[in-house]
Amino acid sequence: MSLITGRGTALGLALVGILGISLHAEELKVGDKAPAFSLKGTDGKTYSLDQFKGKKGVVIAWFPKADTRGCTIECKSLKENGELLKPLNVAYFTASVDTPEDNKKFAEKLDLDYPILSDPTKSVANAFGVVNPDRGFANRWTYYIDKDGVIKEVDKKINVATAGADVASKAKSLGIDAK
Repeated sequence: MSLITGRGTALGLALVGILGISLHAEELKVGDKAPAFSLKGTDGKTYSLDQFKGKKGVVIAWFPKADTRGCTIECKSLKENGELLKPLNVAYFTASVDTPEDNKKFAEKLDLDYPILSDPTKSVANAFGVVNPDRGFANRWTYYIDKDGVIKEVDKKINVATAGADVASKAKSLGIDAK
């Protein structure tokens, strides 16, 4: 958990800039509350964890970089498996630290039918613990969050080719798709 909150934010950001201190959150694990977020999607809407609380589960599939081979395959798999995902009581997204503009171009190129969330400041990615400190991109990890905001699974072994079917199957087996 970040030590920088409230009035300490300016001091903390100064330390980051001056000393090069890294502010990476501890990795989240099953049973932890998912960090609150509010991120812009490629459909122009802003999505937050709070808007789904008590209503439906949330799946966030973080990926490293828009318009790269593995990320293209993963995003296409989610689109191609929409018939398995859409009937579930789950909001599902891919997410990256790319700009909203880059993700929008990527989503349009692939004609995606679900939003990609953009976190160019990396604040949410850091809160989730997905930022790879060596590369500065998000790791390819998928978070399964129930409708109470509790993390039920963190999948770090993603098969990009079967990601869509895998997400649908995992959401069902975890019960986060319950109405």
